[in-house]
Amino acid sequence: MSEERESMEFDVLIVGGGPAGLAAAIRLKQLSPEMSVCLVEKGSEIGAHTLSGAVLEPRALDELLPDWRDNPPDLATPAGDDRFMLLTETKAFKLPTPPQMNNHGNYIVSLGNVARWLGAKAEELGVEIYPGFAASETIIEDGQVKGVVAGVMGILKDGEKGPDYQPGMELRATYTIFAEGCRGSLTKKLFETYSLRADCEPQTFGLGIKELWEIPKEKHTPGLIWHSTGWPLKTDTYGGSFLYMFGENLVTIGFVVGLDYPNPWLSPFDEFQRFKQHPAVRPMLEGGKRVSYGARALNEGGFQSIPKLVFPGGLLIGDTAGFLNVPKIKGTHTAMKSGMLAAEAVAAALAGEERPPVLESYPEALKASWVWSELHAVRNIRPAFAKYGFWGGMANAALDTYLFRGKAPWTMSHHKDNESLRKAAEAPRIAYPKPDGVISFDRLSSVFLSNTNHEENQPAHLVLRDPGKWLGENWEKFGSPESRYCPAGVYEAVGVEEGNPHLVINAQNCVHCKTCDIKDPTQNIDWCTPEGGGGPNYPGGM
Repeated sequence: MSEERESMEFDVLIVGGGPAGLAAAIRLKQLSPEMSVCLVEKGSEIGAHTLSGAVLEPRALDELLPDWRDNPPDLATPAGDDRFMLLTETKAFKLPTPPQMNNHGNYIVSLGNVARWLGAKAEELGVEIYPGFAASETIIEDGQVKGVVAGVMGILKDGEKGPDYQPGMELRATYTIFAEGCRGSLTKKLFETYSLRADCEPQTFGLGIKELWEIPKEKHTPGLIWHSTGWPLKTDTYGGSFLYMFGENLVTIGFVVGLDYPNPWLSPFDEFQRFKQHPAVRPMLEGGKRVSYGARALNEGGFQSIPKLVFPGGLLIGDTAGFLNVPKIKGTHTAMKSGMLAAEAVAAALAGEERPPVLESYPEALKASWVWSELHAVRNIRPAFAKYGFWGGMANAALDTYLFRGKAPWTMSHHKDNESLRKAAEAPRIAYPKPDGVISFDRLSSVFLSNTNHEENQPAHLVLRDPGKWLGENWEKFGSPESRYCPAGVYEAVGVEEGNPHLVINAQNCVHCKTCDIKDPTQNIDWCTPEGGGGPNYPGGM
């Protein structure tokens, strides 16, 4: 233990306060009320960094809290009319809703509110929850994970200790469950330390950008679920939209772009703003007011990209391991189930005389669960779009769903998203319309609505491993793609007109989406853990 740090000991430590981590915490206390369980969350409160569409399939929630409908999370609205649309530039054609996307029995929710609600349930059971406590380092001793260092604050940009310096706390546990969400910063290092990705396909990702609107009552249809594919994206780029009406006159609208897109001039943020101007979309928003904004990356690799889930002293659950069902556009139910199964394995080990450092019973239970069979059945749908393009992907999805019923005798491969960009000189530039300030908006006004904040004097959490690479690689070859794929205006190429292009990083704008860590062509950008409590603060409804 560091001489200047205090230490706390627990039976189980959970890193991350999303649905997976909270489901694990609740299940642990249900199984063993006397067990000491601690959960740390880097957001200022539980739910502050939780962002998703979201339509909740309640299967895992029914298993965890069977009576949850007696006191549901705020804003939970039963799913109603379900539409799947193909867009051209001026038209919208209704397609048959694929069976994976059937939302009968599901609920439109604010996932942040679901997390807050689960957090209250966990605390009632005795889980110690520490929000605003960012885990910045994994404690590994003799090859085994022993916990994390969390709560370090007051380190200045030059590495010196500021007047408000806090050395943080060593949170130690027999088992540490990592539930960091997509592209977790500690998990990324664990992948390397324990070679957890040695026997799986590369993970592939999407960037989801979302807005919350309040619209006139006469335009609001509670329970409406509206998805689209096609325009404004080209056929070489995977993605689509979602629009859900829930609560009192609330609309959650968003756009997802697969991060394997090839054109470096593409801007996912501007594609979203352009999408909202479509003749089938704009009328649903007109007369309304944009309330909030956010963005996050999501895992799209599915079944073949699941890493090894256990290592000495630790386990991976939820989106940090990649359990999103892409065709279903849902991952909360699979994330929660993985947390519950991990909790059951940990509880069984702690209850016995032997406490094996590696809990192989967790991946075995997962492979025997409905999570495994669900993800296996849709494993070929997403990679087919990457291999065959939009129309080939749609044809494959139909064959895989209706002919093979998820049992095709092959499994398709993935690729690394950072290797997909064409050279800027070889790709067509994209002219995006200027925002009108009514339906479409700019980045900075959007970031303002995310309530994002970082202390100015803390070290930048966005680091170039080799600052000298940017000019020759990102600028000269790809035209500074980070200035377009970042949905928060963090990266700016300045000095261009003066003949001295260089990169400015506005780290205080970062909404923690992790896209830069994923899409940078040479993997030169490293997203590090900032101080706890920083980043976005998404309100109820997001």
